[in-house]
Amino acid sequence: MITKNAGTLSKAYFKSYMELVMSARECSLEEAKGYAFEQLFQNNEQANGPETYEKFKMAYAELLDKVSAEEADTLE
Repeated sequence: MITKNAGTLSKAYFKSYMELVMSARECSLEEAKGYAFEQLFQNNEQANGPETYEKFKMAYAELLDKVSAEEADTLE
Protein backbone atom coordinates (compact mmCIF):
# COMPACT_ATOMS: atom_id res chain seq x y z
CA MET A 1 0.00 0.00 0.00
CA ILE A 2 1.39 3.34 -1.00
CA THR A 3 0.89 6.20 1.46
CA LYS A 4 3.40 8.80 0.29
CA ASN A 5 1.75 12.23 0.38
CA ALA A 6 -1.57 10.61 1.21
CA GLY A 7 -2.59 13.19 3.81
CA THR A 8 -4.30 12.04 6.98
CA LEU A 9 -5.09 8.34 6.81
CA SER A 10 -8.38 7.15 8.27
CA LYS A 11 -9.10 4.82 11.14
CA ALA A 12 -10.82 2.49 8.65
CA TYR A 13 -7.64 2.37 6.57
CA PHE A 14 -5.58 1.28 9.57
CA LYS A 15 -8.15 -1.29 10.68
CA SER A 16 -8.21 -2.81 7.21
CA TYR A 17 -4.43 -2.76 6.98
CA MET A 18 -3.93 -4.54 10.30
CA GLU A 19 -6.65 -7.10 9.50
CA LEU A 20 -4.95 -7.79 6.17
CA VAL A 21 -1.59 -8.23 7.88
CA MET A 22 -3.10 -10.62 10.46
CA SER A 23 -4.69 -12.68 7.70
CA ALA A 24 -1.75 -12.71 5.32
CA ARG A 25 0.91 -13.35 7.96
CA GLU A 26 -1.29 -15.47 10.23
CA CYS A 27 -0.15 -13.40 13.17
CA SER A 28 -1.61 -11.79 16.27
CA LEU A 29 -3.01 -8.29 16.45
CA GLU A 30 0.03 -7.20 18.47
CA GLU A 31 2.37 -8.47 15.75
CA ALA A 32 0.25 -6.81 13.05
CA LYS A 33 0.35 -3.52 14.96
CA GLY A 34 4.13 -3.69 15.19
CA TYR A 35 4.48 -4.50 11.52
CA ALA A 36 2.10 -1.71 10.49
CA PHE A 37 3.88 0.80 12.73
CA GLU A 38 7.23 -0.14 11.24
CA GLN A 39 6.03 -0.08 7.64
CA LEU A 40 3.74 2.97 7.75
CA PHE A 41 5.43 5.14 10.37
CA GLN A 42 9.05 3.96 10.13
CA ASN A 43 8.88 3.46 13.93
CA ASN A 44 8.28 7.20 14.39
CA GLU A 45 4.93 8.39 15.75
CA GLN A 46 5.33 11.75 14.03
CA ALA A 47 6.30 10.38 10.59
CA ASN A 48 2.79 10.96 9.17
CA GLY A 49 1.64 13.62 11.60
CA PRO A 50 -0.10 13.45 14.97
CA GLU A 51 -3.63 13.17 13.57
CA THR A 52 -2.73 10.13 11.49
CA TYR A 53 -1.02 8.49 14.47
CA GLU A 54 -4.11 9.13 16.59
CA LYS A 55 -6.26 7.35 13.95
CA PHE A 56 -3.79 4.45 14.04
CA LYS A 57 -4.16 4.15 17.83
CA MET A 58 -7.96 4.35 17.57
CA ALA A 59 -8.01 1.60 14.93
CA TYR A 60 -5.82 -0.61 17.11
CA ALA A 61 -8.08 -0.04 20.14
CA GLU A 62 -11.18 -1.01 18.15
CA LEU A 63 -9.51 -4.12 16.79
CA LEU A 64 -8.33 -5.03 20.28
CA ASP A 65 -11.93 -4.82 21.52
CA LYS A 66 -13.10 -6.92 18.57
CA VAL A 67 -10.42 -9.59 19.07
CA SER A 68 -11.09 -9.70 22.82
CA ALA A 69 -14.83 -10.14 22.22
CA GLU A 70 -14.18 -12.92 19.68
CA GLU A 71 -11.89 -14.70 22.12
CA ALA A 72 -14.49 -14.39 24.89
CA ASP A 73 -17.11 -15.90 22.56
CA THR A 74 -14.93 -18.92 21.87
CA LEU A 75 -14.56 -19.56 25.62
CA GLU A 76 -18.31 -19.78 26.18
